[in-house]
Amino acid sequence: MNDSAPRRVRVRAPELVGRGGWLNTGGRPYGLADLRGRIVVLDFWTFCCINCLHVLDELRALEDKHRDTVVVIGVHSPKFVHEAEHRAVVDAVERYGVEHPVLDDPDLATWKQYAVRAWPTLVVIDPEGYVVAQHAGEGHVHAIERLVTELAAEHEAKGTLRRGDGPYVAAEPEPTVLRFPGKALRLPSGNFLVSDTTRHQLVELAADGETVVRRIGQGSRGFTDSTWVRSRFNEPQGLALLPDGSVVVADTVSHAVRRFDPESGRTTTLAGTGRQWMQGDPVSGPAREVNLSSPWDVAWWHGKVWIAMAGIHQLWAYDPAAGTVSVTAGTSNEGLVDGPGAEAWFAQPSGLAVSADGERLWVADSETSALRWVDRDGTVHTAVGTGLFDFGHRDGAAEQALLQHPLGVTALPDGSVAISDTYNHALRRYDPATGEVTTLATDLREPSDAVLVGGDIVVVESARHRLTRLRLPEEAVRVEAVAHRTRRAATEVAPGKLRLDVVFEAPAGQKLDTRYGPSTRLLVSATPPELLLAGEGADTDLSRTLELNPAVPEGVLHVSAMAASCDDDPATEYPACHVHQQDWGVPVRLTGTGTDRLPLVLAGMDSGAETQTP
Repeated sequence: MNDSAPRRVRVRAPELVGRGGWLNTGGRPYGLADLRGRIVVLDFWTFCCINCLHVLDELRALEDKHRDTVVVIGVHSPKFVHEAEHRAVVDAVERYGVEHPVLDDPDLATWKQYAVRAWPTLVVIDPEGYVVAQHAGEGHVHAIERLVTELAAEHEAKGTLRRGDGPYVAAEPEPTVLRFPGKALRLPSGNFLVSDTTRHQLVELAADGETVVRRIGQGSRGFTDSTWVRSRFNEPQGLALLPDGSVVVADTVSHAVRRFDPESGRTTTLAGTGRQWMQGDPVSGPAREVNLSSPWDVAWWHGKVWIAMAGIHQLWAYDPAAGTVSVTAGTSNEGLVDGPGAEAWFAQPSGLAVSADGERLWVADSETSALRWVDRDGTVHTAVGTGLFDFGHRDGAAEQALLQHPLGVTALPDGSVAISDTYNHALRRYDPATGEVTTLATDLREPSDAVLVGGDIVVVESARHRLTRLRLPEEAVRVEAVAHRTRRAATEVAPGKLRLDVVFEAPAGQKLDTRYGPSTRLLVSATPPELLLAGEGADTDLSRTLELNPAVPEGVLHVSAMAASCDDDPATEYPACHVHQQDWGVPVRLTGTGTDRLPLVLAGMDSGAETQTP
C-alpha cells in the first residue's frame, strides 16, 4: 500500500442482489466482480421519497465529471407496497431521468446486507471492493466528490483503477403525447393546462383533453424565463389559476414558483432563486431572494399563493402584494402532528385544494398517507391518516380509513373532497359531514390530480400518460379492505435504556463549524409518545441515552440530526461550509433479546462495524 495514501476504515462490500433484476443495463445483470477497478457509489433510494429525488439531482454533476472512474448504482429499496412492483420501478426510473444502472430490490435484501437505515443512503466502494464511506440524507455529494478524487489518485498509483465507459444503457423513449404528467387545471377558455413533468414542459390541451394546442417550454431541464417557445422548466408539477387569468407553476426541481401568462405566452419567476433551501436559510423575505425546496403544488387562497413545499415538509405562502414568501405551517420535521401552524408536522405535502366554501385548504400529505386541512386561523387538522408507516386501502369511518401515498386533492361542490390515492390507483372521497371515506373509482394508474368539469371529473393518470374523464359516480365502488405496514423490518431493541449514536465524521479537509456555537443538533420523538419514558426533545449532542417503555411493544423512533462542517484551512478567509441533515423514522419492536444500541450513520463509518484492511 502507498504509505502516503490516507488510511480508511474499510469493510468488504456485500454482493448486490435484488429479485427485481437490473434496469438501465440493456438487460445485463451485474455483480461486484464486474465493477472491480471502478469507484462505485450505491444510492439506496425509493421513488416516493423527496430526499431521494434531491440526491438523484445532486449526483448528476458527479456522474458527468467522473464518468470514466465512477459508477453510480441505484438500489431501489421500497417503502410502500406499490413501490415493490417492478413496473412501478421501471416507470420511476424514466419519470425522474435516472441515467445510471438501477438494481430493483423489492425484498430489501441488499439494504439489509449493507445495514442501511434511511432513505436516501449513499455508500462508496473503492476499486478493490471495500466500503470506505456511508452517508445518510442529502448534501453529501461535495464530500463524496472529494473522496472520489482521492480514491482515483490512490488507486491509479497502485494500479488498481480501471477507467472506461460504465454499464449504463439508456432505454428507448416511448412516443406518447404526455409523459408522466403531474397536475392539471382548466383554463377560462375551456382548455386544459397540464404539467408534462418528465418532458419539462407545460402542455395546453383542447377541451377534449387529448388534442395538443401548444407546448410551453423547450422540453429540456432548465430555469429560463422567456416566451412559450424558449422558456425552460425542470420537472414542473402543481398549477393554480390566479384571478387575473395567469397560472402559477410549482417548478419542482428548479426550486421555484413560476408564472405563465396564457395570453402573452411568457413565463416569469415569482419566487425562488433556483437553489434548494437548506437548514439555516431564511424562511421569509423578498420572494426572489429566498431559496425554496421542491414546491409540489400551489393554490390561491385568501389573497396568497399557498405552496406545498414537499422538500422540507412545510406549507409556505407567496404574497403578491408584498412580493414576499414565508412559512405558514410546519416545523420542517417529518411526521404527522396537528395544531397551530408553527407547531404542526407534515410529511411531503404534495397536493392542495381550496374547499368549496373557502374555509379550508385541503392537503394531500403523501408520506403519511394522510388527508389534512388548514383552517382560516392557520391551525392544522387531520381527516384521514395516522403516521409514516401505516397505509392501505380501507373505506369507512375516517379514523380507521387508509390511503397509500396520495398526491392530489380536488374540492367537490358539496363540501367533500376527492383524493387522488396515487399508490392505490384509485380515486377516493372524504365527506366531512359524515366522516366517511369511500372509493369513487379504481383501475387508475398512479392518479396524481383531478379536475372537476361539470358533472365529470378529469383524472391525471400519470403512469398511463393521459387525462381520463369519469362521470362522478352516485354510488361508491366496493373495495376489499387492505392494510399495510412499511416493507422495512422493525429493529428489535431491548426495553429500558437504549444508546442512540448518530455517527458523523466531517469530510476530509473539513471540521465541525463551531464559530457561532454548537454545530450539531439532535431531535428525538416517538410514535406513540408513550414509547419514550426519557430522551425526548432537542439537544446538541449526537449521542443520547433513551429509555423505552416496556409496556409499549412497538412503535417508531423519529430522529432528526444536523451537523455543520467548514473547510479546515486557517488561511481561507471565507471557508466553504456545508450542512448535513437527515430525518430517520425507525420502526422498533421491544424484545428481551433486542439490542441496547442504535447507531444511525449521518456521515462516515460506524466504529462498531467490523473492519478489514489489506
